[in-house]
Amino acid sequence: MALKEIVEQTVAGLGYDLVETERSAAGLLRITIDLPWTPQAEGAGAEQFVTVEDCEKVTRQLLFALEVDGVEYKRLEVSSPGIDRPLRHEKDFERFVGREIDVTLKAPIGAAAAGQVSATRKKFRGTLERTQVEGGALGWQIVWSDAPVGKPGQKISKKRLPAPVQALGFALDELREARLAPIVSFKGRGTKPDSETNLD
Repeated sequence: MALKEIVEQTVAGLGYDLVETERSAAGLLRITIDLPWTPQAEGAGAEQFVTVEDCEKVTRQLLFALEVDGVEYKRLEVSSPGIDRPLRHEKDFERFVGREIDVTLKAPIGAAAAGQVSATRKKFRGTLERTQVEGGALGWQIVWSDAPVGKPGQKISKKRLPAPVQALGFALDELREARLAPIVSFKGRGTKPDSETNLD
């Protein structure tokens, strides 16, 4: 059985989602897990996080499963996705609608779509939103403003015009990479994303 299949079956069998499997040349096998998400769980309270105990449980089971299948590696590391969690599947995007994300496109946006944005630009940070595309189907867009970031205590002139809000629609197959923006809030875990300080 292939490595990814072994890991997926083991992780799913314990009730977790597999986010990423990485192998390094030095023999490190890094597995990233997350708690499963369903749209119904959204309103159930504060978001839950993977704990050290969760990682230990998955590590013990993987050590056994990998030994049985004769998979060679030097070190196994199981961890949570962290604050810059990668977004790979449609379900990941649905889960994090309304959150700040970093997106890297496979190709520049091109002169036709550029407008106020450089035609060679590939990287964007903004709020992930659902949008309707031609034919009534649902698609994805990222919304941002290129306003300069104010420094703590800095006074901003009321006469200064706000930077325009911009949006870029995209399909998942146009992305090279998408991740949650690593924005740290010191307001506590119960804080909702729309009340967090926006650093962009």
